Amino acid sequence: QEQMVESGGGLVQAGGSLRLSCAASGRTFSTSTMGWFRQAPGEERSFVAAIRWSRGTVYADSVKGRFTISRDNAKNTVYLQMNSLKPKDTAVYYCAADVDYCSDYECNSGPLNYDYWGQGTQVTVSS
Repeated sequence: QEQMVESGGGLVQAGGSLRLSCAASGRTFSTSTMGWFRQAPGEERSFVAAIRWSRGTVYADSVKGRFTISRDNAKNTVYLQMNSLKPKDTAVYYCAADVDYCSDYECNSGPLNYDYWGQGTQVTVSS
């Protein structure tokens, strides 16, 4: 059974850094697009970043220059390095996998395109 487990969330002060990890199991995701999304209380789930099997990356404008997504196919793991964190980055962060290849930003950023999801990890940034 496919499973995705996030880790690395926590409480950090504004300006600090966190590195999220998402370990997948049950199948290989080396040819899947891997994405990170987040959801703050009272808000819809929103796109953060995605990395295609080709290692091409896309980011939401709100995190460009601060967050970096990467993957290690040998470990079936995707990472999100978050620097210069702001209070508005506070949310539950979810990783997801899209098994159908798509190189379009609209496709990579749409949560409905993703097939597998983790349970989420809380990130809280204090001011």
